[in-house]
Amino acid sequence: MSRAKRSSGNETLFTKAAAKDTSNSPLAERMRPRTLEGYVGQSHVLGPGKLLARAIESDRVPSMILWGPPGSGKTTLARIVAEKTKSFFVMFSAVLGSVAELRLIVEAAKERLAYRGERTIVFVDEIHRFNKSQQDAFLPHVEVGTITLIGATTENPSFAVNAALLSRSKVFRLEALGRDQLVDLLRRALDDAEHGLGALGLQAADDALAAIAEDSRGDARRALNTLEIVAAHVHAASAAIIDVPALEAAHAHSPLLYDKGGEEHYNVTSAFIKSMRGSDPDAAVYWLMRMLDGGDDPLFVSRRMIIFASEDVGNADPRALVVVTAADHAFQRMGLPEGLYPLAHAAIYLACAPKSNACNVAWHRAKALIEQHGALPVPKKLRNAVTKLMKEDGYGAGYKYAHDYDGGVAPGETYLPDAIADEHLYEPTERGEETRIKARLEALRGQRRGQ
Repeated sequence: MSRAKRSSGNETLFTKAAAKDTSNSPLAERMRPRTLEGYVGQSHVLGPGKLLARAIESDRVPSMILWGPPGSGKTTLARIVAEKTKSFFVMFSAVLGSVAELRLIVEAAKERLAYRGERTIVFVDEIHRFNKSQQDAFLPHVEVGTITLIGATTENPSFAVNAALLSRSKVFRLEALGRDQLVDLLRRALDDAEHGLGALGLQAADDALAAIAEDSRGDARRALNTLEIVAAHVHAASAAIIDVPALEAAHAHSPLLYDKGGEEHYNVTSAFIKSMRGSDPDAAVYWLMRMLDGGDDPLFVSRRMIIFASEDVGNADPRALVVVTAADHAFQRMGLPEGLYPLAHAAIYLACAPKSNACNVAWHRAKALIEQHGALPVPKKLRNAVTKLMKEDGYGAGYKYAHDYDGGVAPGETYLPDAIADEHLYEPTERGEETRIKARLEALRGQRRGQ
């Protein structure tokens, strides 16, 4: 854990670090902007008059979650907040930080607020890695304003962050940088003699920089890292031009790695899902291990399998959801490497299970009906007559209590709004357990029709 605060010299940890020799730092770190004026992209949240820009400029930063892909500027933006704010700034690790450490941060924040009127901002990188106890420990102090939370994540906060904590934070969605923005950033790095590559005196062809930008998929860090590799290759060859042949030659000497934030991540994830859907356990385990070996968060993988259990297996094997959620829980208890057993167990089970997307289709049909008809009224017979007035108005009148009838089914009874009473949203397949469910459902629907 490290701390940064405004001192009497108006310095922070980041300004002090910037003053040190950074010649051995990666180009992406050396070129990290320190002001909003030098920040590239995100005009939808940082443009003139935008909420986040106004909050930073006025030093009234709310608790927030910065959500965006790798290289979109989340950590840079947090560092700019550290430069601009008059608050005490604390870096807290979602992976290494403990609840006990958090308690010390909170106690110190209370003292600063009580004795000096100084607010505390806590920055949590990779907040999606927060465990439940960490999030629960943060919540009351964010709620009363003892600390201001700034979290950064590549994961959807709706799934990765405690709902209560999320409701007390403003989510700012950062976007991958565009090609022109990346090319501008690369040009800046080539021209900057102090922080960039300007001292090498290299020139770059437009098509070469455009190729780097395209290959980087919106990731500024990846673009600058690539430029640094190519520039080193060109300089070592005593050349002065970065062109496409030089780019290809440099790439031939650099390994192609699985980037858990880049396109290959999505390609491998797609292959994993499609292998399970196609009932191929061999391929499912292979792609599972490719994801984990490439550095994907195992909890991201288990979350995808939990979704798959309902989306692609459903009631064809209702146990699938139980198996996968148990595997997710087991992994969180076991960790790595032993936690690979339940993850592989779950992937194989899902691949071998009978498949049905009937649950998926059913809720999409329900959503479409709601969009088409709006909020249809609940039939009066299904409403609870909890007051005398409600009873007099016909609430509950005509309702047939299912347990009073043979088989627990009331003939002629309907439960959907009248306008869509004949709709069938769930249509089970003839696969796995749904074969039995389909026969049972047809019989139930027939009984309700009085047949």
